[in-house]
Amino acid sequence: MQLSLIKHQGCATPFLRHLLDFRVYQTRQRSQCCKIACTVIRHRWMKRAPVFCTHNTTNKMISTQADKENIDMSKFPVERIRNFSIIAHIDHGKSTLADRLLELTGAIATTDKNKQVLDKLQVERERGITVKAQTASLFYKYQGQTYLLNLIDTPGHVDFSYEVSRSISACQGVLLIVDANQGIQAQTVANFYLAFEAQLTIIPVINKIDLKNADPERVEKQIEKVFDIPTEECIRISAKLGTNVEQVLQEVVKRLPPPTFKKEDPFKALVFDSNFDHYRGVVANIALFGGYLSKGDRIISAYLGKSYEVNELGLLRPDEHPTDRLYAGQVGYVIAGMKEVKEAQIGDTLYHQKHLVEALPGFKPAKAMVFAGMYPMDQSDYSALRSAVEKLTLNDSSVTVQRDSSLALGAGWRLGFLGLLHMEVFNQRLEQEYNASVIVTAPTVPYKAILSSAKLIKEHGKEEITIVNPAQFPDRSVVKEYLEPMVMGTIITPDDYIGKIMSICLNRRAVQKNMVYIDDHRVMMKYLFPLNEIVVDFYDLLKSMSSGYASFDYEDAGYQPAHVIKMDILLNGKPVEELTTIVHKDRAYSAGKAMCERLQDAIPRQMFEIAVQAAIGSKVIARETIKAYKKNVLAKCDNGPKHTSRLCKGYLTKKESDGVLHQMTRPPQSPDLNPIEMVWDELDRKVKKKQPTSVQHMWELLQDCWKSIPGDYLHEAG
Repeated sequence: MQLSLIKHQGCATPFLRHLLDFRVYQTRQRSQCCKIACTVIRHRWMKRAPVFCTHNTTNKMISTQADKENIDMSKFPVERIRNFSIIAHIDHGKSTLADRLLELTGAIATTDKNKQVLDKLQVERERGITVKAQTASLFYKYQGQTYLLNLIDTPGHVDFSYEVSRSISACQGVLLIVDANQGIQAQTVANFYLAFEAQLTIIPVINKIDLKNADPERVEKQIEKVFDIPTEECIRISAKLGTNVEQVLQEVVKRLPPPTFKKEDPFKALVFDSNFDHYRGVVANIALFGGYLSKGDRIISAYLGKSYEVNELGLLRPDEHPTDRLYAGQVGYVIAGMKEVKEAQIGDTLYHQKHLVEALPGFKPAKAMVFAGMYPMDQSDYSALRSAVEKLTLNDSSVTVQRDSSLALGAGWRLGFLGLLHMEVFNQRLEQEYNASVIVTAPTVPYKAILSSAKLIKEHGKEEITIVNPAQFPDRSVVKEYLEPMVMGTIITPDDYIGKIMSICLNRRAVQKNMVYIDDHRVMMKYLFPLNEIVVDFYDLLKSMSSGYASFDYEDAGYQPAHVIKMDILLNGKPVEELTTIVHKDRAYSAGKAMCERLQDAIPRQMFEIAVQAAIGSKVIARETIKAYKKNVLAKCDNGPKHTSRLCKGYLTKKESDGVLHQMTRPPQSPDLNPIEMVWDELDRKVKKKQPTSVQHMWELLQDCWKSIPGDYLHEAG
């Protein structure tokens, strides 16, 4: 940019223009504690010319190395520590509220680009949902004292409820977020009871009061009626605009109790989350239940009994901030040279080498609700995929893994998930984070069978067995009865859609258990569902029937006897193990017909005919046929003159045949006939002589005519 500072009679002289040739540009200067934006003006070619610098803005840097080293965690006694989680139904504003809390406490700079800061995974950014709980430590000044607030942002979808339960175990209170427009939803109820059973302090927060259709008074009455929380305890906020967010921090300090642990007790920490770093090994997130931990200490894992040296520890703000020590009641991360994935178990207890302590109870193992087979695209990638699955299950401990093999797909695994979305997210993370390409089989649910055969009981060691692979489903002759998994589903919907929702629930073999009005227009219904009926498309159908207003949540309700059977899919009479499914006896025909139709559309045509069949035992209940590729010798006949199609199919009389052949044959137009005209002439003579009456005979005559043409004619004709 040129600055013409001196002009004479409207135009600058060449000398002055060359002399005053300055450049203006923006720069940022970085010091130990701040970041300064400057405007610098300097000459383009004169190095000795003075440089003019103006300071525009000064921003305090939050994550400098100096700040990381200067955090003294001993200044935060247990009385000034608050550990809490944010729980809510999906899309009620948890991550947005977390952004505002981070900005108010100075953990991140205040900008318009702060949207879902704690959603760090690519799959979270693409789908717009939280699938992984994230931790952040905040420093908040209240009434002259600085408090340490440890925040955990949790997912809202039912498939990631295990993340919520693990986060709650490291907290003393929760913020229960409710949308001021939608009100209480199904997952709101489920998360409330998780916190209530853990005896945590619950602070209700009504979010999105800035919306046009927001009705916070109605939502407050819902909270009071369903959760028995007085309306006076509710906080009305707008996380998007930052309205009343400061009050949330004040209420966290006033209402939530501090941890009850003591610094003088022996060191004991709970591993509530972990992830794998390719350079540093396992990074474990811990909550200290007593004592303190310093860099260089020797710690022992209660699960494996191995000893480790602490290489690094610190806080998450939300990025890693190393510190020298962590004390009782605080939450942070630790890196102790764990190189193997199996060395960091969620729920493990860490303690000092010199002070043996009683292990913490840990977490209740997640119960898989959906199973699917996973195989590498190429068996040469098996080792790399195994390493990727192990590292990803370290970060997502709710996934169960069993080795499996298939005749068609080779070696792989049978994985258990908490739901269909959980399975999709896991597969997407494998592809994005580890560049793995996999084949995933159709999802199934775990069934149980009570055996009647003494031989099988002796083989399995028990009378009741669990079946996660449909191919291993035992025959009815050796089983007393089959058991299918049941879930207790909660549906919250406007009363305008009660009839439609009841209809689809009954079609899915559900049994109604309860129905109550939570306000004048919203109903909460409870149904006992077979898990197999809701795992695939029930949620989408429910949203479609209710115009998107209904919400759905479910929890395990044990097993019940059921008339289920194994349905095999046959391709040309050979069963395909990967397509085997377990269905209810009343749904067998419709399920088999639908599967055959889908396979008919999906399988490409071949040079041979393919029979797609659905069979129960030796009885075929549905069939579709994929036609083979073949030459259509009647194609020209169908487009020819009148009666030609009937001629080729042998339907015409001799008189009709003579008339049609007279139309098909043509006299030569010139002495130099081309090969096609010669074929027609030869065919005319042979037809008049032999009188063909079938398609096969006509085809043989045509071939003879073509062979009778000399090769040089064909060569000259190109």
